[in-house]
Amino acid sequence: QVQLVESGGGLVQAGGSLRLSCAASGRTFSDYVMGWFRQAPGKEREFVAVISGSGLTTYYADSVKGRFTISRDNAENTVYLRMNSLNAEDTAVYYCAARHGPTIVVVPRLYTYWGQGTQVTVAS
Repeated sequence: QVQLVESGGGLVQAGGSLRLSCAASGRTFSDYVMGWFRQAPGKEREFVAVISGSGLTTYYADSVKGRFTISRDNAENTVYLRMNSLNAEDTAVYYCAARHGPTIVVVPRLYTYWGQGTQVTVAS
């Protein structure tokens, strides 16, 4: 069982930056692929970024590539999402998710554990 708690969301001006954190429970954090997803008003949940258990492999949605960086600290059971050059289209509830095993996946239904979400609002 994995419990995830996101934090770090808030209101930011366009062009600004924000770092989200996701704290995980358990003793086998490095065995889990971790992903970030987001859901904007009136839209379906979409993939943002994913990182392997070791932290050596990452993959990003085209919409955030070059602006967002996913990372993890396995000693602290925490995954991060650094967001730069934010714009209004980044406004959404951001969720972290966990999937046991080595396979990098981007489909929400393939993730077993989810956090409660944290709101990110970008003002223009």
